[in-house]
Amino acid sequence: MTRTDKKAFLERTKKVWNPGKTADWQRMGVDIVIDRREGYCFWDLDGRRLINMHLNGGVYNLGHRNPEVIEAVTDAMQHYDIGNHHFPSVMRTRLAEALLETAPAHLQYAIFASGGGEAIDIALKTARAATGRRRIVSLENCYHGHTGLAVKTGAGRFSERFLCEPEADQFTQVPIGDLEAMEAALAGGDVACVILETIPATYGFPMPDPDYLRAVKALCEQHGALYVADEVQTGLMRTGRMWAIDGYGVAPDLLVTGKGLSGGIYPIAAVLVTRAAAGWLHEDGWAHMSTFGGSEIGCAAALKTLEITGRPATVANVRSLTTFFAEELAVLQRRHAPLFSGVRQNGLVMGLEFDHPNGAEWVMHALFEEGVWAIFSALDPRVLQFKPGLLMEEDLAREVIGCLDRAIQSVQQRLAVA
Repeated sequence: MTRTDKKAFLERTKKVWNPGKTADWQRMGVDIVIDRREGYCFWDLDGRRLINMHLNGGVYNLGHRNPEVIEAVTDAMQHYDIGNHHFPSVMRTRLAEALLETAPAHLQYAIFASGGGEAIDIALKTARAATGRRRIVSLENCYHGHTGLAVKTGAGRFSERFLCEPEADQFTQVPIGDLEAMEAALAGGDVACVILETIPATYGFPMPDPDYLRAVKALCEQHGALYVADEVQTGLMRTGRMWAIDGYGVAPDLLVTGKGLSGGIYPIAAVLVTRAAAGWLHEDGWAHMSTFGGSEIGCAAALKTLEITGRPATVANVRSLTTFFAEELAVLQRRHAPLFSGVRQNGLVMGLEFDHPNGAEWVMHALFEEGVWAIFSALDPRVLQFKPGLLMEEDLAREVIGCLDRAIQSVQQRLAVA
């Protein structure tokens, strides 16, 4: 496809699919239309190869079209379809057991959804049912999805346009790291739950103080609220542990997973809950239903994804890549100071800080020109989301570092001219 053909295709797209988003990418000089994909690379319709350092928020932790996950799904399709969400299922039970085996021991049940937003809604409804309370506390500038309850916990950018503003008596947001504000929000005794991304992704991965999450959990226990860990983007070994929350010494009452759970092959998400929080499952198991939640094909993908993710070789590779990127990014930070001003890192969860209001947006575009795709944080365009895959090989990682070096240099030259 020539650039002329591609431009015509994008105009055709804007007539039938999200013209605003398509035009925004064009304004930023990004005209990606993903075609072939393999491993940690994809190819644009015009034939350009791009290394994927966004991974669609962690969907492709194991790479695009991981052959083992593809094989597991292909085999499953010889026997299964999505199944029937009303009845017990061999595949759903197997996946529930596998998920719970990886999770904190007090989590006892798995509730399935078709995506992360739906799973967040399930978690919030479950907390309300368990406590008999309505108020939900979250962080300012957080993001938990775009569905009915989930969107009201997040930044106003995602809710106000649709007249979904959080009701003042039901949703409270507090600044990250502010324990006094958190305690004040909980003090009224009317909070069903506090929901936190273990490391807020869309806000650019600000790293929580080591004691902050434990202190929030203690406040929840003190005031009778439940703690919901949103692990949709930070779980599944991205921090070197299956669940990032484990590294902070917190045992959540509910844990939400999605995105990378099926290796990017079939939509599936899940909420893991304690027995105490799961009363509605016993009282009225029909209270929440999801036709595609826990699809048996999706379960097959997720089972294989969990197996690969938990392998000793995968864990070792994550640790090796963590060290590699920490060392190489430190070199680049010294070389490109003061523009490249900081690195936020926990394992392979990384946010790169730039000392300019739009620094990450500019570096994103320069990286795109170099053949790497990474995206700036929607709620903080100074920070570039930087997400290597769990199975990435060092040669490809070195190529990424070389591209980043040249991209930052290009932005520095642009700023010098300006």
